[in-house]
Amino acid sequence: MHPIRIGVQLQPQHADYSDIRRAVTQAEDLGVDIIYNWDHFYPLYGDPDGKHFECWTMLGAWAEQTTTAEIGALVTCNSYRNPQLLADMARTVDHLSAGRLILGIGSGWFERDYVEFGYEFGTAASRLEDLDRDLPIIKDRFGRLNPPPTRKIPILIGGGGEKVTLRITAEHADIWHFFGTPEAMGRKSQILDDWCAKVGRSPEEIERSTGIDHDKMTGDPLALAAQYHALGFTQFTFGFGGPDYDLEPVVGPWLRWRDEMNA
Repeated sequence: MHPIRIGVQLQPQHADYSDIRRAVTQAEDLGVDIIYNWDHFYPLYGDPDGKHFECWTMLGAWAEQTTTAEIGALVTCNSYRNPQLLADMARTVDHLSAGRLILGIGSGWFERDYVEFGYEFGTAASRLEDLDRDLPIIKDRFGRLNPPPTRKIPILIGGGGEKVTLRITAEHADIWHFFGTPEAMGRKSQILDDWCAKVGRSPEEIERSTGIDHDKMTGDPLALAAQYHALGFTQFTFGFGGPDYDLEPVVGPWLRWRDEMNA
């Protein structure tokens, strides 16, 4: 099983960039393994016209600001950038960070982003078809860039669609991210295993990742951690919106649990 890793998603909304920068420093000082943002153009909750910053420009800044944590988007929307360009952007941030980028990617869903920025929204099926088409293009471009990436850039795929998304995940992902109850996640994980068998890949190659909604958490949080871990999930990410990013009370117990389990 993969080692336990703890991530935070610093949602780039309702905050000045100075607030986000401080949160990045706080996260790395606490010892989190991964710092994510997200790839949207408008806030997902709160004031829909509130402050918001662009994902990949921010990742370039984080690459220079941080030294130990991995960084990435949870997740990049495949629709917003040409796949050849996205591969080059990812390779560049990989170099800026000395090999700490995770390429999180999904098919997209937030209609306002598409409408306001002039992208074709299409359908859920058409966006998945585009992701299925573009991932091989991205991986091929990685192999043709000069200089190449510093490592095999890990690809994280977010989503739980059982007929298409999990098949794409089995074919391309190093990390699979989804969230739900332990029962639902166990079922999805088994379907991913089945797809791995169909495409001829070991399911153990894919790190299982989930998001923890700390605002709705009741009872002992580490009891929940144990349930997910028993199902094979080893990466746990907590989302924080601005402008107040108070990380330690939430992630501190999980970081201590991580250290005990990984010892």
